[in-house]
This record gives sequence, structure tokens and C-alpha cells, in this order.
Amino acid sequence: MNFILYSDVNDRSISQSLGRPEYSYYFVLKAYRPVLESLGRVHVVASAAEVDPLYRHLQEAGEECLFLSFSPPHKTPTDLQCPTVCVIAWEYDSIPSECHPDDPRQDWSQTLARHGRVITLSSHTAEAIRRTLGEDFPVLVLPTPLWEGFAAVRQQFPPAAVNAGATLQIKGCIIDSRALGLSADGLIAPIHNEQELETRGLAEPVEETPAEPLPPPELTPRRRAFITRHYLREGVRAFTRPSEHRPLFLLKHNLLMWYREAVSDLLPDALRQKLSGLRTPAPEPLPLATTVAQAIEQVEHPQAVLPDTSEYAQIDVSGVVYVSVFNPDDGRKNWHHLITAFCWAMRDVEDATLVLKITQNDLSSYYVHLITLLSQLSPFACRVVVMHGYLEDEEFARLYGAASFYVNASRCEGLCLPLMEFMSCARPVIAPNHTAMRDYIDEEVGFIVKSSREPTIWPEDVRILYRTLRHRPDWGSLKTAYEDSYAMAKNHPQAYQTMAAAADQRMHDYCGFAPVQQRLAAFLGLTPVRDVASQPIEAGAASC
Repeated sequence: MNFILYSDVNDRSISQSLGRPEYSYYFVLKAYRPVLESLGRVHVVASAAEVDPLYRHLQEAGEECLFLSFSPPHKTPTDLQCPTVCVIAWEYDSIPSECHPDDPRQDWSQTLARHGRVITLSSHTAEAIRRTLGEDFPVLVLPTPLWEGFAAVRQQFPPAAVNAGATLQIKGCIIDSRALGLSADGLIAPIHNEQELETRGLAEPVEETPAEPLPPPELTPRRRAFITRHYLREGVRAFTRPSEHRPLFLLKHNLLMWYREAVSDLLPDALRQKLSGLRTPAPEPLPLATTVAQAIEQVEHPQAVLPDTSEYAQIDVSGVVYVSVFNPDDGRKNWHHLITAFCWAMRDVEDATLVLKITQNDLSSYYVHLITLLSQLSPFACRVVVMHGYLEDEEFARLYGAASFYVNASRCEGLCLPLMEFMSCARPVIAPNHTAMRDYIDEEVGFIVKSSREPTIWPEDVRILYRTLRHRPDWGSLKTAYEDSYAMAKNHPQAYQTMAAAADQRMHDYCGFAPVQQRLAAFLGLTPVRDVASQPIEAGAASC
């Protein structure tokens, strides 16, 4: 059997693909590959257009083929000659199954029915598919085989409830709450009237004169370039980030704003008068947004000056260390609760540290928001460390080794590779046991965060209609989990070691090479040809 594999993200583009929705599928492909190689030959293609030519070539040689698309169904072709199977990570309780006039591919039920079978990463996804396509539809639940790949980390970094000290390093930047001088007073610049200045002896009394309006700033070439970059970035974000408005609407809006603020004064008066009547064709007003003038002020504000991300940075952490890996732009991750519950539970605890590894290239997309949140929470004795940049395997190993606990407070998960990776390194967790995490999270391996269901939309549904459900984690339960886990780490080290061993064993049983290989071979009707379980799995802590 020949397996043809495709993922939109590959080895060459992974470091530039942080934060993309397809980012996680790359790591699933990498983890599946050793299992597939034990069942046949593996061919990785750079695009779906390469599949059929390769299929015909192998078919002429009398060899069987199967195309495994590590992409969501709406990005997987349905007209290939080669038999196709989607490998899906899905976190909601139903799959998109309604016709979209503009894009019929958004109806996953039609795509999967044409393929005839599907591989999912969790039983939660399998149940969602069977609700639409029927209980008899062939679905294989196949978690990514991770456990063997972390044998070296388990040996080098045995679990420790209280970390004696570890050095973390990254090419990018590290934001340390203890080095920021956080204060809620820094959120608003002080305003002093003349009388108060006189009282403090900071100014001489002067006669009041009518204030003249400030002239608008001169449109220098540099300022025009800044405005152009701003709206160009907003135009790109219109197509790359989810929004309640259509991308074309946002693109037109940003184009019009760029014209008015950057180039309208360069046009002849007659042409400018004709264009002055242009209006953004908005069916409803846009939400409040930062104007270019405000953006310039933010850049000049000390808290909005972004750290340098071109060099290597390192930091030492110790004590009870909590780690979480996520993309701040992913609304599922609920990262505000991760931080607020931690700072509230540990506000008087100096040896508790929360390390956040960000899987997002654009530091500016969350930096001011993060600093504002930490400032609102200050003062607190605990420590929050944010790592921005790409971690190589050796650097990730140090992050695994530094952790006392891994923390997840997501609203829904398709699998959660970071959570499984840290558990494979024998780290207990704080996490909900809903959606995909239900397959491997319980009280034996960590502290459960309670949650309840709430309505939501399918991510690609431009109609913004409530058609599915996700979960709302309970903030109080998360805060209690922080407190209970810290008490265990400090006062009951043996109980911690028991929970760490249980997490390790759970991953051995759930995502070890042998059980995954047996399930896949049975699903495809194949016999293993060799054992390649000893190959290391590339670490990546994707968000899938």
C-alpha cells in the first residue's frame, strides 16, 4: 500500500505558519507518518495537484494507493481519481451540513459522503459526524501516536512538583511580568489642571487664553507610508481572521479609509469632489476600531513599543511552574481566564509561575492587550512569563522539563496536541474533560475544570448562525484547580508523583504506537510490514 500525504503547512513553511488554522495538521501528519510507514510506503506531496499523477504512476506499476488529506473537508478535493480519506480534527458537536450558495464545499456532509470514510482524532468528532451521516458511516478514531516520541524527555526531565530551577530559551522575545513595572496607574496618563500644577509648584500662574485648535499633523511621506502600512495590514487581516463582517466589505472599508487619510489631498479638486460622496457600503456600523492617529499614539506610548524579536532571549524559572501553549487569536483558548484565574489564585504566592508559549507570529496582535490585562491585575506576587517566537526541539524539551503542570481552559478542542505532549512527558494537568479531551482526561491525571454548554457558530459560517455547541469553562473552578494543584505540589509530593505517573500511563495506552497501528491496520485491512515506533516525534505543541 502507498500512502500519499498532504498538509498545507510543510517543513519549509512551519516556522512562518504560527497561528494559521492549518498549523496543527502539520504536526498530526508528522506524528502519523511512522505508523503509516509501518504499513506501507509514504509519499508526501507539496500540493493536491500532485496526487493524481503520482497515483496513475503507481497504479501502472500495479500498486495500491490511498490519499490522506490532513486538511478540513472544505479544503480537500472531491474530484481526484485516487481514493481519498480526510483526517479531521473537529471540536464542535455537529459538522457543517447546510448548503452555502457561495461555496458548496462548506457542506462537509457532502464531501465526506463522496470520500466514503473518514479518520478523526477523537471520539467526540466521530460522534458529530455520525449524527449527520448515520451510525453506520465508516469512521476511525485515531489519536496521533505521540508517546514514544517523548521517551528522551521523560528520561532527561523526570517530573518534579517544585522546579529547582530551569533556563528557557527562544528566538524571539520573553515578556516577564516582574520586569515590566506593572501598575494600574500606567493605564491612563495623569491629567493635571493648571490650578493643581500651581498648588504643587510645578507651573507659574498664567492668564487664560482661548485655546486654539491644533492643526492636523503634516502629511509627510513618512506619515503617508505609515497610514498605508496600517490599512494594508488591516486589509490582509480581513481575509485571514474571523470577523462578523465579510472580507470584501472590510477590504472596501479599509481602502476607502486609506484614500481619505493618505492620498485624497494629492488628487485634483474636481476629482476629489466626485469621490467625496463615496461611502462604505455597510449594512451595519463597524465596531469601534483604532484609527491611524490612535495607532500612531500607541506606537509612541511606552507600553506599545514592541520588544525586539530578532535575537535569542532566555529566562530562569523555578518553583511550581504552570505551562500553556496557545494562539491568542484562537477564540477557543480562553486565555484571559488562564491569566486572571492564575493571578487571582496566586496573587500572594511568589514561587508560582505561569509560562505561556504563544503560537502566533504577530506580536502586535496581542501585546498591548496582554500588558493591559496584567496591569489591571497588578499588584501580584506570582509571575507570568510569555514566550513569543519559534521553539526548536531542544528548546521545547526544556519547556517540557520546566513544567510542574500543564494548563488548558479551552471552550472546545479537536484533540489538543500540547496537552497530550506534556502528559506524554509525565506532567499532570489542569483541564476540562469536554469535547476531545474527554477521551483521556479525568481525576487520575489532573484537576478537572468544570464547564457547561453554550451555543456558538461554525468557524467558517459567514452567516454567523448558531448551529452548534461549545463549552463555557467555569472561572471559579479554574481558580480552585490552581489552588489545589499548588497545595499538592508543595505539601503532597507523593500524590503529585502518582498523578504524574498516571498521566504518563494514560498516554501510553491512548496514543502509544502499538494501539494506533493496530486500529489503523484493521480499518484499512492491512498487515504491518515493519515496526518503526522508535522514531522520534517532532515536538511542536500545535493547538489542534
